[in-house]
Amino acid sequence: MAKKILVVDDEKLIVKGIRFSLEQEGMEVDCAYDGEEAINAIKNKEYDVVLLDVMIPKYSGFEVCQAVREFSDVPIIMLTAKGDDMDKILGLEYGADDYITKPFNILEVKARIKAIIRRNKKGDSAKSTENEAVFGELRVDLDGRRVFVHGAEVNLTAKEFDLLELLMNNPGKVYSRDNLLNIVWGYNYIGDARTVDVHVRRLREKIEDTPGNPDYIHTKWGVGYYFKA
Repeated sequence: MAKKILVVDDEKLIVKGIRFSLEQEGMEVDCAYDGEEAINAIKNKEYDVVLLDVMIPKYSGFEVCQAVREFSDVPIIMLTAKGDDMDKILGLEYGADDYITKPFNILEVKARIKAIIRRNKKGDSAKSTENEAVFGELRVDLDGRRVFVHGAEVNLTAKEFDLLELLMNNPGKVYSRDNLLNIVWGYNYIGDARTVDVHVRRLREKIEDTPGNPDYIHTKWGVGYYFKA
């Protein structure tokens, strides 16, 4: 079945180029040219990946990302201005899974999309052999990739879930930021340790009663992070 991609950018020539390249890979590509159109598209159709530009009309890419995270964990790749680290950090804060800087090489775009699809496929193939894990008020449904705190479901992004699953399955083991970056995002990921820090912070905000004094995901100062069962 063809993978479904949504490309969101108000620069129609860029959209046209991306669409052509992805369709050559056998993907099904939809396009949106402003934030409102993007949100409506994601509400009405299931996508494997959303490629989302930061600077779009009506709602910015950040606002779209934030809105989408209220109802969907679809993987989102943000397109940010070259060298603008704040855009990258904000994108991750609002729930993006990855980012690519403009101007970009279309080969990199395709590689990032394929990497996310591969990782999600691995997660799907593992569902039949896994069950659930419970730690106090935290319950993780590994089959459905769903997380519940005090009985209420919390919406994690694909990367947040992958990070939690890795740490949870290896309680007490301390992972450096570089290790987490390589394992969860992949060795070819072009990013830095701040990506890990942002995701850990957002994960704590969702699953911890007191994020500043966590019960589950702890920091080993100067080393990295670990899960306390």
